[in-house]
Amino acid sequence: MGQQNLTLLTEFILMGVTRWPELQAPLLGVFHIIYLVTVMGNLAMVILTCLDSKLHTPMYFFLRHLSITDLGYSTVIGPKMMANFVVHKNTISYNWCATQLAFFEIFIITELFILSAMAYDRYVAICKPLLYVVIMAEKACWGLALTPYLYGTFLSLFLTIKLFNLSFCGSNIINYFYCDNLTLLSLLCSDTLELELIILVFSGCYLLSSLLIVLVSNIFILAAILRMNSTETRHKAFSTCSSHLTVVVVFCGTLLFIYLQPKSSHTFDIDKMASVFYT
Repeated sequence: MGQQNLTLLTEFILMGVTRWPELQAPLLGVFHIIYLVTVMGNLAMVILTCLDSKLHTPMYFFLRHLSITDLGYSTVIGPKMMANFVVHKNTISYNWCATQLAFFEIFIITELFILSAMAYDRYVAICKPLLYVVIMAEKACWGLALTPYLYGTFLSLFLTIKLFNLSFCGSNIINYFYCDNLTLLSLLCSDTLELELIILVFSGCYLLSSLLIVLVSNIFILAAILRMNSTETRHKAFSTCSSHLTVVVVFCGTLLFIYLQPKSSHTFDIDKMASVFYT
């Protein structure tokens, strides 16, 4: 029966961010503006860092890839999310749901490690300035950038293929605004314990390792900043690192909240609000 439903299932219905009709138009306007700003800002960053030779430094190299990943998962999620505000029933095909999930995970995982690479770059720049050019050579930067893409692609395909090889039964309604593995797990009639453990372990590993790298790097950076004699230099270094740390805490904090809580504690309405912070 499960296998039969799996083959017959051709689409899912996305419930969207809210079910309140009076909020549809205001939220559409807000998210439309945010998405346009996100696209234009990230495209501008990518173009400028490619064309301006003065920006061909490791810091802007990683900012370019951060913009690419940010633009990637925002575009995978944004247009379909905004469609929920204008159509009566927002459907997504079975294959596109799997594709959306795969690309979303690739960009999210990659962005986490790009943020870690940026923290390491700032650590070397502030704590080991004389060795900066040697340590952050072009090959090292490409290695730190390409490894997350490869790892993210492998892990994303592994999880997506494993999930969509299981049997869906009955309902095809996703109480979310995009295809996420946690919401899809609730629609499976197969035993999901193994997949839940895999998601929990991998999510915990890459989230906590990324956060640990950022925190340790910033501890060393803070210690170096406190030893600086120049107030102006200290302020410049602190402002750069504090903005990066704020982004990481908000980004990782919401992901940890969603993916590392027990299944019994999940409330998808609350998860949806948390997901808005990073999508």
